[in-house]
Amino acid sequence: MQEIVSLQFGQCGNQIGTKFWETICEEHNINKDGLLDDLNNGDNGKIGVCFHENNNGIKKKYVPRTVLVDLEPGVIDAVKSGISKGLYRPDNFVAGNGGAGNNWAKGYLVCGNEYIERVLDIIRKEVEACNCIQAFHMMHSLGGGTGSGFGSLTLNRLREEYPDILFINTSIFPSALVSEVIVEPYNTVLSLDLLLEQSDGVFCMDNEALSKICLNKLKQKRVTYDKLNQLVAAAMSGVTTSLRFPGQLNADIRKLSVNMIPFPRLHFYMTGLSPLSNPDEFGYCKQGVAELTRDLFEPSNMMVDCNPRAGRYLTFAAMYRGTVSMRDIDEQLRLIQNKNSAYFVEWIPNNAKVSSCNVAPKGHKLTATFLANNTSLQDVMRRIRDQYLKMFKRKAFLHWYTTEGIEEMQFTEAESNINDIISEYEQLTHMTANDLCCCSDLEDSLEELDSGISCL
Repeated sequence: MQEIVSLQFGQCGNQIGTKFWETICEEHNINKDGLLDDLNNGDNGKIGVCFHENNNGIKKKYVPRTVLVDLEPGVIDAVKSGISKGLYRPDNFVAGNGGAGNNWAKGYLVCGNEYIERVLDIIRKEVEACNCIQAFHMMHSLGGGTGSGFGSLTLNRLREEYPDILFINTSIFPSALVSEVIVEPYNTVLSLDLLLEQSDGVFCMDNEALSKICLNKLKQKRVTYDKLNQLVAAAMSGVTTSLRFPGQLNADIRKLSVNMIPFPRLHFYMTGLSPLSNPDEFGYCKQGVAELTRDLFEPSNMMVDCNPRAGRYLTFAAMYRGTVSMRDIDEQLRLIQNKNSAYFVEWIPNNAKVSSCNVAPKGHKLTATFLANNTSLQDVMRRIRDQYLKMFKRKAFLHWYTTEGIEEMQFTEAESNINDIISEYEQLTHMTANDLCCCSDLEDSLEELDSGISCL
């Protein structure tokens, strides 16, 4: 069994996490108290990947492998008193009193240091309860204080303590139009600096793209955070499906990382789902492999506000759920790649990772989840950097960070790191196979030159 331990940080991370557990509990036939629903006779799959199995002598109780953290008590209290209050382990809640005040520095250096040892102790107990832990999965927002600052501190400490375990992040990026925190650019740039170095995979999402999906695809009259969180939970459920249920072709987190990340720092993914349409329209739309596959590549299905057609696909993964033929999947993917070859880099010949699971989500016969390592993600990072520079050039709001112990040099270094990753994406967008050969020849020549100089 290869378990995943989830970490929910801040208001956003806990609200997403709560919806995620509701989703997969329904898929595994687990009720709000952690007990198997006797009325459902579905396939419970490899339930131990995400849940502890506790036998109290009467019925088996299933407890999520998750740690819930927030530096202010409101959201944690809401989870404790919510409909799923009997699902979580009581010892796995960590709530502060003051909060991080939307300040990355306070979450990382001040409040974070006060609670970090307590959080790490709980995580260690979760790891010890696993047979063979595969990954940590952190859910958080990059624009606030707890999810960005305290989340970054925890990621840093866990990387030192567990260097061989994979770290994946579901990160909510600031939107171009929807913003609730003025200092979001500062918090995001500082968080991205840590994610570039410490994370093994980042699922990028933002409220702007999610809102557009609700309005334009799902035809919702009013967008609520509950609807947005439901979309994120559905995507996360799709990504972990191959771990939790049997299928024709499975893909774990490590296989996904090996096939999706051609260069170490380029581990950011855009995420998509199909079908995305109003439930009232299901009876009028054919939902076969061809239709789902075509929708996966549509910009309107992406959960981050950037256009994949403005860049090129380095790699992508398509994860199907339901009764489906692998031959049909391969045929449709090959057809799309041949018709749109300009959008795929030619120097990675087989850049598609496919998995299939026999168990479809509740209420669907066939669905698909999409992950793409696309160079257009530079647009998201460029937008964040530009917003950051407008304030940083005038030192606006900077005193709130320096008084908490952070130095201006750390801002400059983080900005430089973001500039480097934007340049890497931009270079790969225009790189051809011949350019790659030239770069390789140049590197070989430089190595020969260096070795000759060292001999002298």
